[in-house]
Amino acid sequence: MSEIVATEAESGEQAVVSVAAPSRLKRLWARREWFLVVLGGLALAAALTWPTLRDPRHTVPGDIGDPALFAWQISWLGHILLTDPTQLWNSNTFYPDPHSLAFTDTVLGYAPFGMIGSGLDDAVLRYNILYVLLHAIAFVGAYALTRQLGSHPLGAAVAGVAWAFAPWRLAHDGHLNVISSGGIALSLAMIARGHGWSLRRGHRPDRHSPGWALAGWLVGAWQITLGLAIGLVFAYVLIGVCLVAAVCFGWAWWRRGRPVFGRRLLVADLVGGVVFGAATAFMGLAYSKVVELQPQADRSLAWTEQYSPPWRGLFIAPEASWLWGERHATVRAELPWAPEMALLAGVTLIALAAAGIFFSVFRVRHRVWLTIGVAVAVLLTLGANLPWHGDPGYLTLSKHLPGWAALRTPGRITLWTSLLLAVLAAGAVTALVVRAREATPWQPGVLARSKFVAVRLVLLIPLVLVTVEGVNRTPHPELLKYPAAMRDAPEPILVLPSSGSLEMSIMLWTVNGFPRIPNGIVTFDATGQTRIREASKTFPDPASVAALRAEGIKSVVVLPDWLKDTPWEPVTARPAGGLGITYERQVDGTILYRLN
Repeated sequence: MSEIVATEAESGEQAVVSVAAPSRLKRLWARREWFLVVLGGLALAAALTWPTLRDPRHTVPGDIGDPALFAWQISWLGHILLTDPTQLWNSNTFYPDPHSLAFTDTVLGYAPFGMIGSGLDDAVLRYNILYVLLHAIAFVGAYALTRQLGSHPLGAAVAGVAWAFAPWRLAHDGHLNVISSGGIALSLAMIARGHGWSLRRGHRPDRHSPGWALAGWLVGAWQITLGLAIGLVFAYVLIGVCLVAAVCFGWAWWRRGRPVFGRRLLVADLVGGVVFGAATAFMGLAYSKVVELQPQADRSLAWTEQYSPPWRGLFIAPEASWLWGERHATVRAELPWAPEMALLAGVTLIALAAAGIFFSVFRVRHRVWLTIGVAVAVLLTLGANLPWHGDPGYLTLSKHLPGWAALRTPGRITLWTSLLLAVLAAGAVTALVVRAREATPWQPGVLARSKFVAVRLVLLIPLVLVTVEGVNRTPHPELLKYPAAMRDAPEPILVLPSSGSLEMSIMLWTVNGFPRIPNGIVTFDATGQTRIREASKTFPDPASVAALRAEGIKSVVVLPDWLKDTPWEPVTARPAGGLGITYERQVDGTILYRLN
């Protein structure tokens, strides 16, 4: 990382102090910048996600739904890659349906973490550590990108905090696949570094670095394996960047009569591009297989229409925002589905980005393109709420780009809106720093030094404001206790009731040994799961017992506290005698039926 930075900033910008400050301090900052950035990112992440690390073995941020699912998923990935990688996609949930890991977005890139530790407590601890780390990676990624593009460290810090801790992310505190976006900015930073390009200096062939270009592609490939919910858009963005770059550099080649890229850089791009494409194809084919096996999994455009946010959602914060949550409660209540439609990127960020259009160290044409990029991202974010029902617009892409129709939530494009806004904001803050340095250089004398310090403290105001907007009030509920009846139940195990968000907790419980279960929840009903659910609604009676035995189910675990208002509410009142099954009530009240 130590090389990404500095290439695009003047030597005097290596420190937050003036160009006339002691050269020793400048050299110290230049040598330690990336160590301090990474350390600062970790500290910020721990502080701004607090209290995630207060009780990381028993509580999770947000709710006990999606975090339980992703905690199970990471555990399964580590377990199966250590035991039988050929069965990667055939998870222990949704029995007997095959390819079930791909029934929802899969954070495959976190598999190495799943190889560390075992059991329920470790699964939850692992999830919480990753939750904090992904925020740190997002901060470092946005910092690296804006530094490479020509920003001063202070501008890059503002961009990093504003992007990594944007208010809209708090609506997705349980969606690990959505907020794991740091690899996007980090990949773009490395690729830009490898090609010697910035918004401030333009293209400088003497700065080419094939190693950084290849590293950028590899980080991008890893990002893709964290799920296609945001990864697919990233892939199309990179394709678009490559096409534009090919045209621009092809034109330059024609004018100069020689290639702009050297052979080594071209090879690095080709190799990296192949790896990136292979990762994208690998993930895409897995999800395509699901549609082949489960046709009902194919999402129609009605999903996109349902989740398209109104324009006012761009200025509304989620409930978990400490600064804006309560203040926006009334307008947020008017949104059809607030978790996907409260999309505030940050009031401070929007103001700084607006200033950055007119006042910036970046070139005018680059600012124009960034502004156009923001406008396009905003229009796509609105989905079907554009004129002509989003066609042309988001729905046009859904009809013509492979895989785009599966992206049912246009509001997540705000990730790109906020990233482009962060770049514009970094340019504006950098211009302020340059102006302040020229107006108040370091000079001897108490008055001059006091003025110097006062101006520098004022420059910190944007950083303080974006940090305050990132403060959360996210709840951290305790996860459901592991049922005693599951401890001795022979698998495959059916857990009743089998419906609703409880299914995610049931999936997480299976990290203790990974028994096969028909339980699980995604956005469609799997064929085998539906069959077993229907058969179990009259359990225990001769027909249901026979049907479950025919499906291979060896035991049924009943959770009496969760049966109310479900089709399985009468289960405990039905006699189990004469059915050839055994019945055991555990100390915690859960019931185990063995289908002998």
